[in-house]
Amino acid sequence: MDAFSLTNKTILITGASSGIGRSCSVECSNSGANLILVGRNEEELMKTASLLNPGTKVEIIAEDITHSERLEAIIAEKVAVLGKVSGFIHCAGIEKTLPLKKHSVELYHDIFEINVIAGFEMAKILSLKKYKEETSSFVFISSVAGMVGEAGKAAYSASKGAVIAGTRSLAMELSRGNIRVNSISPAMVNTPILEKMFEDLGEDASSEIIKKHPLGIGEPKDVANACIFLLSDAARWVTGSNLVIDGGYSAQ
Repeated sequence: MDAFSLTNKTILITGASSGIGRSCSVECSNSGANLILVGRNEEELMKTASLLNPGTKVEIIAEDITHSERLEAIIAEKVAVLGKVSGFIHCAGIEKTLPLKKHSVELYHDIFEINVIAGFEMAKILSLKKYKEETSSFVFISSVAGMVGEAGKAAYSASKGAVIAGTRSLAMELSRGNIRVNSISPAMVNTPILEKMFEDLGEDASSEIIKKHPLGIGEPKDVANACIFLLSDAARWVTGSNLVIDGGYSAQ
């Protein structure tokens, strides 16, 4: 089982203040990793840090990664403390369920800015030799919404489809630097984003969505465990892949 360990690896995780990002942080810590936690809300990042294994070394970046001009300088500071980065998980993201008539240019821009562009910009920084270990693994959290149709999700689905496609291109380009790049596409997972979506949709529509998951709604830990595999040496021959974790949602 040593191949699945993250001991002595430094992992940077965006969106670490809640949901899947928080779960990834906790599980990576339990697997032996040291962490750089990234998010907008410093208080929530500190809460995530308090949940980590006591032996975990942790640094926090409380920044809006879509607008921070200091991001590379801050990463350089954290790398100087913890050592070069072995892995990166882009969990930061937003979801909107709205009919097409309520979609706007601003909505598309806001969703793509955090779901796609911020993650790829972070990958650009972390792919530099001065910040990464000799071999590294980048994982982008996409969604089954990027693969299958869902009413009211034109902007969100487009952004997640872009993550899957972009990941494949990054995998081809960054392989020369010994960087593996993969995406994970979960279906519905019990997070604050899902709770808000169910509130917006109402009980009947929410119930129909739940029925589409043969194994039920997932938990953040289900996604975190997949991230650990892709970050670990056990996945040394896996790149350019999109790992679907959806409780059977997309099999129907």
